[in-house]
Amino acid sequence: MHIETLLAHLAEEGGVYDPYGASHLPIYQTATFDLKKQSGSKIYDYTRSDNPTRDALETVFAKAENGASCSCTHTGIGAIALLFETVLRANSKILVEKDCYGGTYRLLQVYKDKYNVEVFFADFTDLSEIQNLLETEKFDLVLCESPTNPGMKIIDLRELARLAKNNGSKFAVDNSLATFASQKPLDLGADFSVFSATKYISGHGSTVAGALVSKSEEDGEKVAYFANAEGRSQNPFDVFLISLGIPTLPLRLKHHEQSAIQVADYLEKHPKVNKLVYPGSKNHPQHELAKSQMKIFPGVLTVHMQNVETAEKLVASTRWFGEKASFGTADSRIEIPAKISHASFSKEDLQAIGIFPSTVRLSIGLEHIDDLLEDLENALK
Repeated sequence: MHIETLLAHLAEEGGVYDPYGASHLPIYQTATFDLKKQSGSKIYDYTRSDNPTRDALETVFAKAENGASCSCTHTGIGAIALLFETVLRANSKILVEKDCYGGTYRLLQVYKDKYNVEVFFADFTDLSEIQNLLETEKFDLVLCESPTNPGMKIIDLRELARLAKNNGSKFAVDNSLATFASQKPLDLGADFSVFSATKYISGHGSTVAGALVSKSEEDGEKVAYFANAEGRSQNPFDVFLISLGIPTLPLRLKHHEQSAIQVADYLEKHPKVNKLVYPGSKNHPQHELAKSQMKIFPGVLTVHMQNVETAEKLVASTRWFGEKASFGTADSRIEIPAKISHASFSKEDLQAIGIFPSTVRLSIGLEHIDDLLEDLENALK
């Protein structure tokens, strides 16, 4: 089954038992269920543990990622935390791509301080460095994003999976930027695919959500246990809000990609831009690797302006690009990562991943491309 067909038939593919034949995912907005009045194949008692609405979304996400099971969480960083709670213990060691989401970076500081987890940051595009680390240390978890955010690096997921397996480590990929409509980390060897459904999956920016998909049934059972024990599960109404954007995800991603390629082409040639980093550009050093792992390029690009003043003027002067956190919504967004999405990074760690006060991140929305290009041109005058 192709991804477009799966997502267009969310309710039936999610296995919803509905006596009225609802054509879209119904909301079971209830805390508890009467055990004496149920006749379905699965018995429900308490929404934190199981809920038909959430079960359907988890089933579709697992199918979309080619995984064994999925647990939906109340936020994207909640899914990362659920991954850590499942895999890590006190004194565990974790190897993380140094260009990671700001929320992940902040959460890792908590695990360092509270549980004495040893965190090793590295450049995952340097496979010799990674191999050396994996040969000298025993890691419980290896974690990366691809593309990375905001550096837009592409990680060779097949090779990372091989190296992690040789080390006996679990390998997880944050798939938020690519999504399962473009890239399937589990097919490339990962044990877990984790993503923020707040962004492209939902597409409308009305709620926050996350998901953790496991390749094996054994890992999935552990994840579900911790999701229930620690109250990580997403509530039914937010599941419904996320479900509204799912059938159109592949179409939206293609529109985001088409516009992002044109914006990248425009900015690459602009005299006030020092460097543009976008995997969909043929000038990206890992463009061919990106093409081999992703079907659709994301609508997010990183721009290094000529100086801080130009970057701040661009952010302040655009009309259609709101200065907002997050990405992947219908509206275009612009931010200086050092001030918003990656404000939790130290100045030194930002510099280590090549992010400066003059670095701008753009999320290209679904507006008409002519309006976006005109907006950027006026803001850069």
